[in-house]
Amino acid sequence: MGVGDNLSWLEKDDFLVYELLKGDVLMKKKDLERFKKILLMERQSILGHLSSLEEESQSELSQSSTSDPSDFATVEINQAEIQKIGNYEKKMLHKISVALQKIESGEYGICENCGEEISLARLEARPVAQLCIDCKTEMEQNERRYSDNNNDEDEWSTAEEFEE
Repeated sequence: MGVGDNLSWLEKDDFLVYELLKGDVLMKKKDLERFKKILLMERQSILGHLSSLEEESQSELSQSSTSDPSDFATVEINQAEIQKIGNYEKKMLHKISVALQKIESGEYGICENCGEEISLARLEARPVAQLCIDCKTEMEQNERRYSDNNNDEDEWSTAEEFEE
């Protein structure tokens, strides 16, 4: 059973949007509409920026002189940076789409991990947040721990190679 199964819609004085069946109010309608507006504006901004990046990339490629190796290297570095920015923004677009879908389904502001409410302060800072601060912190600690363990293993394997 998903988190959405625990939700019921509530229109009380056109103020509250949905609540958990146990009675905890999650978000006010005005907050939900504000987050939707923020997400839509951010999506529009990213789409505009991606369009300008594509134009910039095409312009740079058409104007570059590939006969000079240093010009070619500069263009290649710039293209890699443009691609990196574009990839990041495409991931953000996906996160925005997920958040907008959650607004429509009534699941926005609910942690995907523990099912608890994501604080308004966290959503204000990161409207695409899918985890509450506690779950996000735990996830990051686990990632660091795993990363540290992998680095230790790499060091040991390197040391073993020198011993052989």
